[in-house]
Amino acid sequence: MTALGTTVREVTATRSHASEVLARCRALVRPALVEAVGRSHPWVGEMAGYSFGWCGVGGVPATGSGGKGVRQALAVLGAEAAGAPARAGVPAAVAVELVHAFSLLHDDIMDGDPTRRGRATVWQAYGTGPAVLAGDALFALAVETLALQPPPAGGEAVRLLSGALGDLVRGQADDLLFAARPWSGPERVRPAAYRAMAEGKTGALLGCAAALGAVLGGASPASVAALDRAGRHLGIAFQVVDDVLGIWGDPSVTGKPVHGDLRERKKTFPVLAALDSPAPAARRLAALLERGGEPGEAAALAEAAGGRAAALAEAGRQVAAAESALADVPLAAGAVRDLRALVEFVVRRDL
Repeated sequence: MTALGTTVREVTATRSHASEVLARCRALVRPALVEAVGRSHPWVGEMAGYSFGWCGVGGVPATGSGGKGVRQALAVLGAEAAGAPARAGVPAAVAVELVHAFSLLHDDIMDGDPTRRGRATVWQAYGTGPAVLAGDALFALAVETLALQPPPAGGEAVRLLSGALGDLVRGQADDLLFAARPWSGPERVRPAAYRAMAEGKTGALLGCAAALGAVLGGASPASVAALDRAGRHLGIAFQVVDDVLGIWGDPSVTGKPVHGDLRERKKTFPVLAALDSPAPAARRLAALLERGGEPGEAAALAEAAGGRAAALAEAGRQVAAAESALADVPLAAGAVRDLRALVEFVVRRDL
């Protein structure tokens, strides 16, 4: 059995199915994404291409990874769930992929991250000012892509994206402010506050992706709302699992250093859940974190206080909530199967 209660054979089958879905959606969306980036200033377009892994500095063609494309896949599947052909969701997929790239460019600057996907981040390769400019350009292209869609769907799509971006900014603001909060006492960050932050920072765009595809596919308001809810729950689960991997993941698999999040003193869900525990290890963990103790000892105490188990249980609850949202409204069965495979794939990665 795996950490979330599924057999290895089931996980392997789900990953294979999800990989096929992701590859199909990337192949469908890539030409339109390239066309959209091509509408920008050539230098900005080069930086965008670099961020997507299409080229190196100077525009030299490259074959680097631009990510799995989960958000664009959600947009395509959102259209298919509404009974529309996959191509109806392509403009939504392009818009969310542009917004995601924009957010990563700015995130890397805010966090001071020198690398992403094994190479220099855009701000390291081109400079901070150019990277900010490229991010702004990607955001503008995203809005333009949706605004060009026929009314009333185009206007509704822009409204949805605007709301999701507001939530994303609020989530990122809370995440930054969490860093200054104490590890113990009444001002400490509680798991509920973390869930709200994760829904905004990660879930808002995932939910928006599926909802945008549904809007452009002609879905009912109830179906659009259900897909948005499913994506938001998926985002929380994704972030919580990411936190587990950031502490206990295998560096050879995750590409992250062992106990990396603890070394950076990030307030992650497993640690916050452990600190909320009545176990004696929770008090020892709080004292250790307050004095900046050894990350390996902190990881052991967090696990002893139940933080790892609580995080995996939380991810499971969020997956169940996403499944429930998909079951609440009539959606095309084939697209729902693909969506469920994608949910399982995203949450159970590397556990």
